[in-house]
Amino acid sequence: MNRTVTSKIVDLKFENIMKYITMEKKVKTISKKNLKRETNSKEVNIGLEVHCQLTSLKTKLFCGCSTDYRGKPPNTYTCPICLGTPGTLPTLNKRAIHDALMVALALKSEISKETLFYRKNYYYPDMSKNFQISQYDSAGGIPIASGGLIKVQFNHTGRVIRIRRIQIEEDPAKLSHLGSIDSSSYTLVDYNRAGIALLEIVTEPDLKSPKEARLFLQKLRSILEHLDVSDGRLEGAMRCDANISLGKGNRIEIKNISSFKEVERALIFEIARQKSMIKKGLIVDMETRHWDDVRRLTTTLRIKESEMDYRYFPEPDLVQSLFPRN
Repeated sequence: MNRTVTSKIVDLKFENIMKYITMEKKVKTISKKNLKRETNSKEVNIGLEVHCQLTSLKTKLFCGCSTDYRGKPPNTYTCPICLGTPGTLPTLNKRAIHDALMVALALKSEISKETLFYRKNYYYPDMSKNFQISQYDSAGGIPIASGGLIKVQFNHTGRVIRIRRIQIEEDPAKLSHLGSIDSSSYTLVDYNRAGIALLEIVTEPDLKSPKEARLFLQKLRSILEHLDVSDGRLEGAMRCDANISLGKGNRIEIKNISSFKEVERALIFEIARQKSMIKKGLIVDMETRHWDDVRRLTTTLRIKESEMDYRYFPEPDLVQSLFPRN
């Protein structure tokens, strides 16, 4: 792709890059030796966390609320369970397990002999009970499947993108902001989406370019639609968190990108931003950033959390699911 086309796609201006470099909260310098090593290292490492709603389901993951929430009045498709009212108990949607197993088989993943749910604790308006019921692959946690691969064609060459794990979790509520997320004076919350069944498909950092990431997402969507478990045409049915680093530098996570085209644009911008910082002798801190698809740039959301920050522990109200080998 030539310079002119790239500039047209992302509307990337050097002034924007420099503006947001100067807005970094912590300005750090690195030694000349490390600067030379980092600047010369042009390898791009991209890993994706793809959140896919299981849109074929008629009810949410842990309650009987309808999944037909799109276009409906806010906060009308809820119940005490998906709102997390104390004393309520979740009931696992059996069909969600069935659909997740189909996806695991299609991606050539290894299905776990058993799986269980964990509580991911965090305090944010999109999850009213202050934790998300998810799965976990450390400290004894077992996702529903691990491994697997997707093959994509890039520059007339077949590329294998490895899958790290597949897990089931509940979708958070939808947040709406007045203007951009970093300047909005308030946030609107719609809990109709809270509790919708999600598959999170996590890749290894095998992707080497923004275009390759977009091709991977297109192939994944095709597989899910062929299985009739997810309809990528629906608003919010597929969302993506993109993790990117240059060489051996720190990893940056870009949250909740809503379309394949925007994933490519966000990654193009972030590569340019990081390269510019490195050339100026600045360290790229590990953090979570937001993609502003209007201004077409990333902004800081928060310093990247560690797994310890979420205080994972087994969900006490759900039993293990067992999958006999036959």
